[in-house]
Amino acid sequence: MKRCTAEQAVATMRPEDTMCLGFGPAQPCTFLEAMSERDDWEDLTAFGGMLLQVYPVFTKPGVHLLSGFFGPAERALRDAGHDVAFLPGDFRRFKLFAERMAARIMAIATTPPDSDGFLSLSIAAGATVDEVHRCGSDPDRLLVVETSPHLPRTLGLPPDHCHRVHIDEVDIMIETDRVPMELPDLEPSEIERAIAAWVRGFIPDRATLQTGIGGIPGAVASLLAEGPGGEYGIHSEMFTTGLMRLHKAGKVTNAHKGSHQGYSVATFAMGTAELYQWLDGQEEVRFLPVEHINTPMIIAANRNMRCINGALMVDLAGQVVADSIDGRQHSGIGGHEDFTSGGSFEADDRSLICMPSTVEVGGETLSRIRATFSAGTVVTTPRHQLDIVVTEFGAAEVSGLTVRDRAHALAEIAHPEFRAELHKQAKAIG
Repeated sequence: MKRCTAEQAVATMRPEDTMCLGFGPAQPCTFLEAMSERDDWEDLTAFGGMLLQVYPVFTKPGVHLLSGFFGPAERALRDAGHDVAFLPGDFRRFKLFAERMAARIMAIATTPPDSDGFLSLSIAAGATVDEVHRCGSDPDRLLVVETSPHLPRTLGLPPDHCHRVHIDEVDIMIETDRVPMELPDLEPSEIERAIAAWVRGFIPDRATLQTGIGGIPGAVASLLAEGPGGEYGIHSEMFTTGLMRLHKAGKVTNAHKGSHQGYSVATFAMGTAELYQWLDGQEEVRFLPVEHINTPMIIAANRNMRCINGALMVDLAGQVVADSIDGRQHSGIGGHEDFTSGGSFEADDRSLICMPSTVEVGGETLSRIRATFSAGTVVTTPRHQLDIVVTEFGAAEVSGLTVRDRAHALAEIAHPEFRAELHKQAKAIG
């Protein structure tokens, strides 16, 4: 194992090379910034998802980025004309993509090694755990690890999911003082509060919760933390500041789950500095690979599962668009379909898709509930997975309804300005 600077690590790369990056918060930011200082790239292909910033290396000729999840950085690079391509696939399939690519270089972020030589994978297990270990054992590949003492040392569930890598597996270690990127804890809007109030009515005591990113899940977590009830469990792709607040409020016991009783489980975390500090050495939260966390049947094994996710649009048939706008990639599939389906397999489980009823586009107010989608619209989740849709005007429980009844139920929770026309279009469609 070689300790070196980021610049020295980049010097080991070839002008023609392949690289797999940790997802989101597992990215080695200092290493990527140092890569940006080189201009001799001829054919460098990198696979990752949800870049934390616009790294100049991805603006260089000869550099190709394959992304499984677009964030603001990928959208900015794409819009500026750089070589950024979207790989359609849910988060679980990132594991398959990484295995097939078998990149010569794996580059991730971890904690520094402990006294036994183990580096925690910190706030992201994601889809590359197996490939990290394969790379570390292959003499023809390079495992590059960027460490920071500011990353929390988090835990897995041994013996199958240890959530760590040993220093003997590491080829190159870059020591940094980088602070993990924070997601601000924004005050929810009045619309988000109204949606959260409807969602709250579907969450019984002892429910197992999954929440996504954004103001609505944060508002739901706040309502649960401040209100009566509790004994919740957590089984979530992402661990958030809101879920930490539930823990701190004494509302989480994980005593009534069907899987991983006694622990909150997730595959990555993003949030405030307070969240990262709280996660350091935290015994109550365990990080597992995404192919385990997001498997629908493992999700469904939990009792009273409640999955809370967002969307951009829903049509009257119940098709959900959550990752593209007018056919143009906006974010990613992630665990959307896994939790929408896994959260509604059993009679005691519910899956909720939450969104404001309208959106402003070019100064015009449009309904997010559409009679039909325009040509070229890319559907994230098919109609047969849909259970409950929530807007600030109510909740439509569509699972088990006929196509006619679900169309009218969805029209009823649209903004009043569009409601009559949606009912009329539902009848016209038949």
